[in-house]
Amino acid sequence: MYYNNVGIHIYAIIAIIGLVVGKIVAWSNVRLPENKKIFSKDFFEENKKGLENNYIIMLITAVLYIAVLYKFGLQDNFFKNLDLIKFLILIPMLECAFFIDLKHRIIPNRLTLTIFETGLIVMFVYGLNNINVFKNMLLGMCTGAGIFLGITLLGGILSGKEAMGLGDVKYMGAVGIFFGPTSVLEITLLSFILAAISLIIIIPLRKFVYKTKDEYIPFGPFLVISTIACIFLKTNIIFTYFIAFCKGISNRILGIK
Repeated sequence: MYYNNVGIHIYAIIAIIGLVVGKIVAWSNVRLPENKKIFSKDFFEENKKGLENNYIIMLITAVLYIAVLYKFGLQDNFFKNLDLIKFLILIPMLECAFFIDLKHRIIPNRLTLTIFETGLIVMFVYGLNNINVFKNMLLGMCTGAGIFLGITLLGGILSGKEAMGLGDVKYMGAVGIFFGPTSVLEITLLSFILAAISLIIIIPLRKFVYKTKDEYIPFGPFLVISTIACIFLKTNIIFTYFIAFCKGISNRILGIK
């Protein structure tokens, strides 16, 4: 049985790999904030003692791995499989960024540096086959870091306090390598839309969810969700729907049918 020209046994193998990687992600979510090594004998020792398995993260990782395989399929050429490979590598790091920032309100420098270094390697490999893709990925890095650095600086000037963490700036610079400038802009737009919708719900409940009303709400999780969404969505589809939505609103305001 085949789905998108990929045998079901391949999906099964990818699912198992996803479960194992998900276990490592759950372990990393504990170790990275404590600035401890990820790959150490402690991992095996803790498992022998009965380390609690985070089955939710393992399942999420397996599902995402299967979805990426279905999206890109398996090609007969190494360079044609680069999109599949780079996202299989990126997804567990995105999961770490999501859960750590959600809990600790910080994206560790070790994590963003790893994403950045991995992105540089991927960019170099792409460049061996297509220099235009190399340039596009380089521009994506500059676009991601530039936009969020500008937002951070401008927000700081206008509000007199840090409007956005530098971790988000470094995250977008690193992730931008994997996507290019167009998708970076879509990730940015979608993340602000999701944040706005979520804040409408969260703000009235903030004093119940957090200790104080002024508790900082991390923006990283919105960036990660938007990043993962852009892996599967067609390029420019977010812009298309957003423009159509804005046009519909303006027409209603102006009374245009």
